[in-house]
Amino acid sequence: MSYKPRLQEKYKTDIIPQLKEQFGYKSGMEVPKLLKICINQGVGGATQDKKLVDQALGQMTEIAGQKAVPTKASKSVSNFKLREGMYIGARVTLRKTKMYEFLDRLVSVALPRVRDFRGINDKSFDGRGNYSLGIKEQIIFPEINIDKIPAITGMDITFVTSANTDAEALALLKGFGMPFKNQRN
Repeated sequence: MSYKPRLQEKYKTDIIPQLKEQFGYKSGMEVPKLLKICINQGVGGATQDKKLVDQALGQMTEIAGQKAVPTKASKSVSNFKLREGMYIGARVTLRKTKMYEFLDRLVSVALPRVRDFRGINDKSFDGRGNYSLGIKEQIIFPEINIDKIPAITGMDITFVTSANTDAEALALLKGFGMPFKNQRN
């Protein structure tokens, strides 16, 4: 018997029937699914100190459970002392098992550790069913030891779905347990 993450099982047993009923899909193949999670971290001080990118790569690898890759600057900007090809950040793309495991840790462990947390904004959809979330402190993840980091930085997390509309993607992410704010309109 092979291992399957908890949220992957939840998707098959709970979320697919719920979305079929809610949106009137005829087949389970029509139901939107989570394709990948992209995590990106820009390192502002990387132009002065090259070690900051290496530290960001290490932290991102610990958080994601998969090796992070450095990102390069595509243009030179003289005001920022930035040259084309300099390393200025880290990113990682999660799919399949690691994606579901990361989502589970994000929803059940990391987001509740945010100070004064009242839910995430449901207005950050792009119109095509993808959702972006900004995190201000990487220390909300339990893998990061606060004593060993030089500076607190943020990161962007993008959830790429196969949904056609934002309403379908919102219902899918709510099914996974994403704590959206209760909007009173």
